[in-house]
Amino acid sequence: MGSGVSVQDYDYIVIGAGSAGCVVANRLSADPKTRVLLLEAGGRDRNPWIHIPVGYFKTMHNPSTDWCYATQPEPGLDGRSLDWPRGKVLGGSSAINGLLYVRGQGRDYDHWRQLGNAGWSYADVLPYFKRSEDQERGADAWHGTGGPLSVSDMRVRRDVCDAFIAGAAEIGIPRNDDINGARQEGAGYYQLTARNGLRCSAATAYLRPVRRRSNLVVETRAHVHGLRFDGRRAVGVRYALAERPQEASARAEVVLCAGAVGSPQLLQLSGVGPPELLREHAIRIVHALPGVGENLQDHLQIRAVYACRTPTLNDEVNHPLRKMRMGIEYLLRRSGPMSMGASQVYVFARTRPELETPDIQFHFQPLSADRPGHGLHRYSAFTASVTQLRPESRGTIRIRSADPREHPSIRPNYLATPLDRDSAVAGLEVARAIAGTRAMAPYVAEELLPGPEARTREALLAAARSIAQTIYHPVGTCRMGPDPGAVVDERLRVHGIGGLRVVDASIMPSITSGNTNAPAIMIGEKASDLIREDARR
Repeated sequence: MGSGVSVQDYDYIVIGAGSAGCVVANRLSADPKTRVLLLEAGGRDRNPWIHIPVGYFKTMHNPSTDWCYATQPEPGLDGRSLDWPRGKVLGGSSAINGLLYVRGQGRDYDHWRQLGNAGWSYADVLPYFKRSEDQERGADAWHGTGGPLSVSDMRVRRDVCDAFIAGAAEIGIPRNDDINGARQEGAGYYQLTARNGLRCSAATAYLRPVRRRSNLVVETRAHVHGLRFDGRRAVGVRYALAERPQEASARAEVVLCAGAVGSPQLLQLSGVGPPELLREHAIRIVHALPGVGENLQDHLQIRAVYACRTPTLNDEVNHPLRKMRMGIEYLLRRSGPMSMGASQVYVFARTRPELETPDIQFHFQPLSADRPGHGLHRYSAFTASVTQLRPESRGTIRIRSADPREHPSIRPNYLATPLDRDSAVAGLEVARAIAGTRAMAPYVAEELLPGPEARTREALLAAARSIAQTIYHPVGTCRMGPDPGAVVDERLRVHGIGGLRVVDASIMPSITSGNTNAPAIMIGEKASDLIREDARR
């Protein structure tokens, strides 16, 4: 302990107020006898654009709300470095994401169980999805009501979106109005984490209702520098609050919820990780755990863009009067384009008939831009972005120094396997098939990306390498499992370390088949029960 630094005592210290951390802080502090400290390196969620669904255009790539990470140059993407937005604010990435509520496939979780993680089958986790949810459509076998997280239907429907759904049906992909229900395959409108036309982030859902609890302390702009240990037991944290050094002790546990980038980074900075990496940066080894920062997975989106024969949102946003009308409609009715999530229509499909479940996902948008989160094109166009759901490529997160403020090295290793490359080409071919249907004929003027000149497999793969971007779903860097390469066990306890758990998307052994915010919230719900069960024992 540094001279003059006071130490506050808590039962639990939760690091990171993101999708999972907000859940854990809420559930643990429900016991008034339990004292909880929640530390968030970002600020409070006071920026009004956070709460307007379309506001992600203002909060992504904004240093006040986004960590603004960037990958190392990617060999599989022609040596390009990609921006990697991550939320730096209460709510974490749930405060700046596209609001899409997608649980994935039941088989995803059954696979986790088959890998040796007892208690993580779909039958095991479905009750936690339902507990978290306040589904606008009502409760049924798949959905819950009365939970903290509002899930609602899209408030905006456009003719070109309906046509894309109809076009998918023409090529054999059926309409499905609930991808979070009995089956995922099909096409329809996304569900959103929104309430009355406003974003429902994890902070809105889980922190705002309990902010007056006297046993819950929430510190923002609190940058954690490292964990404190007594031997091989985590007993607290070191952090900076407004540049002033602070320390806090945890009588029961430290719960690390800093995400797929932040959690492995903090473990490595604290001496828990690959021993050769720790030695390289002169960090004392508390526990050699080679899997920390390995197994990085992400969904790579490849955008097919088409010039449109009818006006799209590009025209409305770039027309001052129409843009004003959009603002008025949102102010008066909480509807219109400003109530939209990042995408409107989904398609989950199989690229090969022998597959049991979908292996690609589309995010369809009645707009286009050079890059997600940047200004829209000044011509009529729409985007059909396709993503491989279960990539085989694996990357790494590794610290570059012992300085906690230096961003780690991010190497996703995109398109590193033959299956991933084949899936990229197949996804673009499905996009073309839908664009070529009768339903889409009144709208499609010409293909802009990847472009009509890309006709061979080699040309399509080359186009994918040049235009692909992350769709912001990093997971897996503190993998759950019973084997020596895993970081946490099935109760999310760090192997070889007492009093320490990791609770966020980094614990996923394999990425879920869809957007990762809903699964991260589920992980927070389930982990809260595990923590309380172990405390009672």
